[in-house]
Amino acid sequence: MIFIHQPITEAGQHLLERRAVNLQDVIPEDTLWLDLIRPTREEELKAEEFAGIEVPTREEMKDIEPSELLYVEDGARYMTGRVLSKVTGSEEPGLAGITFILRGNRLITVRHEEPQAFRMFTQRAGRATGNGHAVVASGDAILAGLIEAVIDRAADVLQLQGERIDRLSGSIFEVQEDPSARNTALQDTLRALGRHGDLISKQRESLVSMERILLSLSATYRTNKAPRDLREDVRSTLRDLQSLEEHATFLSTKIQFLLDATLGLVNLEQNNIIKLFSVMAVVFMPPTLIASIYGMNFKSIPELDWSFGYPMAVVMMVVAAVLPYAFFRWKRWL
Repeated sequence: MIFIHQPITEAGQHLLERRAVNLQDVIPEDTLWLDLIRPTREEELKAEEFAGIEVPTREEMKDIEPSELLYVEDGARYMTGRVLSKVTGSEEPGLAGITFILRGNRLITVRHEEPQAFRMFTQRAGRATGNGHAVVASGDAILAGLIEAVIDRAADVLQLQGERIDRLSGSIFEVQEDPSARNTALQDTLRALGRHGDLISKQRESLVSMERILLSLSATYRTNKAPRDLREDVRSTLRDLQSLEEHATFLSTKIQFLLDATLGLVNLEQNNIIKLFSVMAVVFMPPTLIASIYGMNFKSIPELDWSFGYPMAVVMMVVAAVLPYAFFRWKRWL
């Protein structure tokens, strides 16, 4: 699907008007942003003819080599990053590859997912807020606004994950009397920590890819003497991104600590079970020995002819079982 964004002025506010374009429609020349979402080959050809670019394939967008993610070709600057998507839905969160193409004063984006950050930016750029919306003045400004929206969304995700991790931290060290409930809670905690760790890892990978783009833009703007406001916006966004990377690293470290603590508690539970079996084996060992002695089929065992031989053997087995148990309690091993 092809969406175009044209600049409009409404009540003194500079906004972007978004609308879909069919294959038979003509793309207006004043289009600032051409957004390709899951484009077909025919839609790619239409965009290539209009903007004078070559649309990368989905496989090319998955490449991890920096030379394949950031390059200049035929006067167009290609920048591919990864944005976290499907965070709030029931589907598994993933990283969506997005290619930003700057050609002259026009921005072309190619994506096969619809991250929340893009919806946030298009809604914000399409309504008046009283600040003039200078973000829609050029393709470079739109790109800076999109990256800023991606970082804002990343901050929301990291904040939400931080709150969930704090709640998990309290539940891990909470004392529970019921062993079965405690074991179930520890298993649920391990699964939750795994999900949070995976999500934060993906978010950090997304931030790293966005940082590459911002560093490339910053160097380009400095060389080309771009407007001062645009350069300051990029530098400010880069600082915000780097602070989020540090926060994501902190959350990853905290998850690792909680994971180690949970595994330690699981090991303690297993040790308690093994200790119980060991104590029971020691407690029943002397009575078993006594029963084995008097269970042997030898006629020369004198106690077999005693009238009180059976009661004596039973008392001996009880005493032999009680003495180890009392000793363990005295040593506070139980």
